[in-house]
Amino acid sequence: MDGLVMTGQLLLGLSILVILHEAGHFFAARAFGIKVEKFYLFFDAWGFKLFSFKYKGCEYGMGWLPLGGYVKIAGMIDESMDTEQLAGPPQPWEFRSKPAWQRLIVMLGGVAVNIVLGMFIFWMLTFKMGETYIPNDKLVDGVVPGTVGKAIGIETGDRIVAVNGAKVVRFDEITSSKVLMGGGTLNIIRDGEAKDIQVPGNILDEVADHGVAEFVQPRTSISSISDVVPGSKAAAAGFEKGDSILSVNGKQITYFDEFQQQLMARKNNKISVNVYRNKQVVTLMPVVGEEGTIGVSLNMNLPTESLDHGFWASLPIGASKAWGMFTDNAKGIGKVVTGQVKAQKAFTGPVGIANMFGAEVNWLKFWTLVGLLSMALAFMNLLPIPALDGGHAVFLIIEMIKGSPLSDKFMERAQLVGFVIIVALMVFVLGNDIFKYVLN
Repeated sequence: MDGLVMTGQLLLGLSILVILHEAGHFFAARAFGIKVEKFYLFFDAWGFKLFSFKYKGCEYGMGWLPLGGYVKIAGMIDESMDTEQLAGPPQPWEFRSKPAWQRLIVMLGGVAVNIVLGMFIFWMLTFKMGETYIPNDKLVDGVVPGTVGKAIGIETGDRIVAVNGAKVVRFDEITSSKVLMGGGTLNIIRDGEAKDIQVPGNILDEVADHGVAEFVQPRTSISSISDVVPGSKAAAAGFEKGDSILSVNGKQITYFDEFQQQLMARKNNKISVNVYRNKQVVTLMPVVGEEGTIGVSLNMNLPTESLDHGFWASLPIGASKAWGMFTDNAKGIGKVVTGQVKAQKAFTGPVGIANMFGAEVNWLKFWTLVGLLSMALAFMNLLPIPALDGGHAVFLIIEMIKGSPLSDKFMERAQLVGFVIIVALMVFVLGNDIFKYVLN
């Protein structure tokens, strides 16, 4: 059942993105009087389709292969490699008969729709949900570094006050792309002294291995136990909701990281925990599980602030979030090209995306991921690979510069090369997904 929910959300999200992307090409072509012969969600590979119908000279349908979708534009050499109609003289309604600037708008129509869609989604999410964040200046106890943070020199209790000299207002700035893309400087206060820590250019590669939580987290104190998992080792030992943890094995516990360290050091062993309950100290003796847990949830003193934004005030904030995701994609590809991030860590395919949606329907999470994927799809389609929108755009710009179109033979060969590249990328991404999420 979990797999069906994840697959359903993935297909719904992709369907929304594909239909709107192709609609961008469709309506741009129609606006310039270009005939569109087909509009398909998913691919009708080898002629197999789930359904189709014709309306005003265009065939609309749904293919069986959920790897995207397409519109077939008359008089255009595309991935279908259908060159029969190109043998005759150009017709007024064909793509090839139109000025290069009109054809360029048609090719960029899908990308434009994806960008607008991403901005719209994050605009609406900002208006509906507002913003909740951790104010960095309220983290008086500093941060706790994970494996990645320790490796670059961050220590427990460090206060990261600025990045590249710019004051950090929200804690999530520390785990944002401007830091995790590497090459910057963390300005910290340690024991009252100012220090600088250089972030290596390949840190994103390490974060991909260990997760963002293994970079840094806010250091938070514990107030009490919020819940005890039924049937857990904590329940068996007598822990109760509302207990305040005082010490573990005689060591005073103030912070969550101290409690976590004590448990991790005593896996599969019994520990002594003093808790404060009903105005008295109670000693409990739970056994720590092999994952370093006993089965309790904790109330932590983590400061947060919330902001509500009006309808129009939410627009620039949402647009900025969306555009930041677009530029992050560009920076990420740059890291792959320069070898600072391994390709198998940078790319996620359908299995990985389905896992991101999760096995429960959460509409806030769903639309956030759709917005993110819309910006990623816009960027990927702009890559200068033949058969992608970006490849077509490059050829059209060359045509506008040289004053004449590239030959049909060249365009056919370029499309073939682009098709091979795209198929190779799909095989790589899908194989990578299978290895990461299925075999492991």
